Amino acid sequence: MLTAKCNVCNLEITSNSKPQCCGCSNQMTVYQDTITAKDLKMVLLINSEKSIKDNTVLTQHDLEYQENRRKRKVRKLDFEVR
Repeated sequence: MLTAKCNVCNLEITSNSKPQCCGCSNQMTVYQDTITAKDLKMVLLINSEKSIKDNTVLTQHDLEYQENRRKRKVRKLDFEVR
């Protein structure tokens, strides 16, 4: 069961087997476990059964390597013009 609140019209919708829409200009629609809207920044997720998992592909060592690589300075080579 999923509960979402539209911040435009302050309507809370709980999901079920039928799609439900808030009817305001944002047109938030809740259907089973999905939420759609014109502007998802104006939607607040109140209750959900599924938790959001952090599915990072990179390990902590990989992230540290990339951060150190980003901080490297670019070497400028001076060539002699003949």
